[in-house]
Amino acid sequence: MEPIHAPLYSDTIIIEPGRTEKNYWQDLWRYRELFFILAWRDIAVRYKQTVIGVLWAIIRPFLTMVVFTVLFGKLAKLPSEGSAPYALMVFAGILPWSLFSTSLSEASNSLLANANLITKVYFPRLIIPAATVVTALVEFAISFCMLLVLMVVYRFAPGSQLALLPFFVAVAVMASLGPSLWITALNVKYRDFRYVIPFLLQLGLYVSPVGFSSSVVPERWRLLYSLNPMVGVIDGFRWCVLGGDCPVNWSAFCISLAVVLLMLWFGIRRFRATEKLFADMI
Repeated sequence: MEPIHAPLYSDTIIIEPGRTEKNYWQDLWRYRELFFILAWRDIAVRYKQTVIGVLWAIIRPFLTMVVFTVLFGKLAKLPSEGSAPYALMVFAGILPWSLFSTSLSEASNSLLANANLITKVYFPRLIIPAATVVTALVEFAISFCMLLVLMVVYRFAPGSQLALLPFFVAVAVMASLGPSLWITALNVKYRDFRYVIPFLLQLGLYVSPVGFSSSVVPERWRLLYSLNPMVGVIDGFRWCVLGGDCPVNWSAFCISLAVVLLMLWFGIRRFRATEKLFADMI
């Protein structure tokens, strides 16, 4: 009897030496359905069996805005940007920071949370931390609705520069994805490293222009200050929302963008270098 040869379809994966390295980015597209499944699962789990549900995406940034407005605006009497109300300026800074911090914290622990999946089947592991970013984007979209409400309350209308907002949102996602890829690879090997992340995020909240304007930073410290990748993101986001009241220092933004791209390249490189060991270490 002659052997039966099954036809090879375009989505068939052939196991051969070096194929994973050679076709890694093609496999990312091939497993796009897994990406959407993991993203939807993370969203469902985040809001499942919660009393308030999606309102947490509004309550948390709103309470942070109230605290920062009292501390920096009322007690420290720091200036706002132009004619923009201080509370509105603070909320416009909280949104990109929340997107960054949520993406970073969720993606950093994503491999350990999906240990069973990693040890059973092959797929590009980069899908797992990338899928967690979708949850942060959903929360960002909900919080952005609150920002629109505040702009109506304060009678503050955005200008045409609002069309550039998706660009700064994309930069915020890249700023979080770079370090999170490196950190999640470290978490697989050193489990106690995950306890450092909340401390770093808390520290970053106060050294980033969330509760204050970048205009209060002395000129001699601007170069060092701009090395913080979130400086350019937050300043650009505020400019998109508040317009001329929050001008962007484009030189400082270019420095922050360069740091974001460098960290993204380094994060992908370190993740790819250790990816083949994840199943054994987990």
